[in-house]
Amino acid sequence: GPGCPGPDHHPAGRHAAGAALNRTDGDRTKMMRYRSASRSAGLAAAAALVLAACGGGEGEAAEARGAAEPENVVVLGPRDVAPVQSTSLASGVALTGSLEPFRVAEVKAQVPGVVRGLEVDRGSGVGNGQVLARIEAQGIQSQAAGARSGVAAAQAQVSLARRQLESARTLYQAGALSELDFRAAEAQFQAAQAQLAAARSSATGASEQAGRTAVRAPFAGQVSERTVNEGEAVNPGQTIVKVVSSEFLELRGQVPVDQANQVRPGQPAEFTLTAFPGRTFSGTVARVDPVADAATRQVGVTLRLRNDGQLIAGMFATGRVVTGGGRQALVVPAAAVRGQGADQHVLTVVGDSVVRRPVTVGERDDARGVVAVQSGLNAGERVIVTPGNVPSGAKVRVQAAGAAAPAAAPGKED
Repeated sequence: GPGCPGPDHHPAGRHAAGAALNRTDGDRTKMMRYRSASRSAGLAAAAALVLAACGGGEGEAAEARGAAEPENVVVLGPRDVAPVQSTSLASGVALTGSLEPFRVAEVKAQVPGVVRGLEVDRGSGVGNGQVLARIEAQGIQSQAAGARSGVAAAQAQVSLARRQLESARTLYQAGALSELDFRAAEAQFQAAQAQLAAARSSATGASEQAGRTAVRAPFAGQVSERTVNEGEAVNPGQTIVKVVSSEFLELRGQVPVDQANQVRPGQPAEFTLTAFPGRTFSGTVARVDPVADAATRQVGVTLRLRNDGQLIAGMFATGRVVTGGGRQALVVPAAAVRGQGADQHVLTVVGDSVVRRPVTVGERDDARGVVAVQSGLNAGERVIVTPGNVPSGAKVRVQAAGAAAPAAAPGKED
């Protein structure tokens, strides 16, 4: 290696050469025959000694590492272990899923015609009752105008029949008109009134039909989808835009039927969102289905969350209905509990060894990722949370926070 002497400068090489030169003259010829081989052997031996000397430091470092960190020691990082903590734990029922707007409406065409004045698009904010577009339908508008004219004509006819009836009454009371003619004037007035009522009804229907040419927002919100463009012909029932209200967002899920009796509308709920790690949002239970699903024995539950303007429908959320008040309990990360049923246990770090501890677990807090431990542990003990099964009795070393990752243990030499 760099800095190590070459074979010609090594003491072993010089000694081999000196031995060859000190031979007698009788042996000189014989030695000349083997000089090349002897010199090569001497150089090889010297090189081996030099290499061994140069590699000695590295071998000693390897032995020192092996002595400092035996191969059977498991090195754990600071995140691989967690303390057993005493904290306030509230019982609850968890739901997971995507947040959806609590109000969604497909605004559809109610009359046939051509779309005009469509200026909103995805993301446009709209007000309650705002005109989003108009459907140009000349036939409907003409019918409405005709119906209004019919009402005016019927009103004029009623006025005329009223005056005729009043004249007939005056003449009848004076004896100048027969009763038959007077009754005819009354019948004519009543018929005119009936015609006016029919004209008004027809005009109302035509006016309502004409009003349907205006496409209005059913509530304040945002346009989430637009399915037609300006100038397109539409038919009744065809969707023009979809409007959503994201003032509140809802998470709908199901809970086992044996937990449904713990959930009631108005109960507080907590939300955690993958898009906002470390934050907890508050909401309430909006609805609980009155009937369980016969196939799954699950009951539908809907949680509602007020949107502070940062949330977007479609975000994945975990919601938890808080069904019980907080109480002090020993908790560990849920990932630390291994096994199932009667075989549930944790791996604790006691000194420099792993100790397997059977435990009895209680309520889970999925929002915080912890589970209550009813027996088997004491506050302050350390448990292993990383996956994988470390055998009980194994030696471990827990690195301090910020320490470099351990190097791979060197292999043993034969």
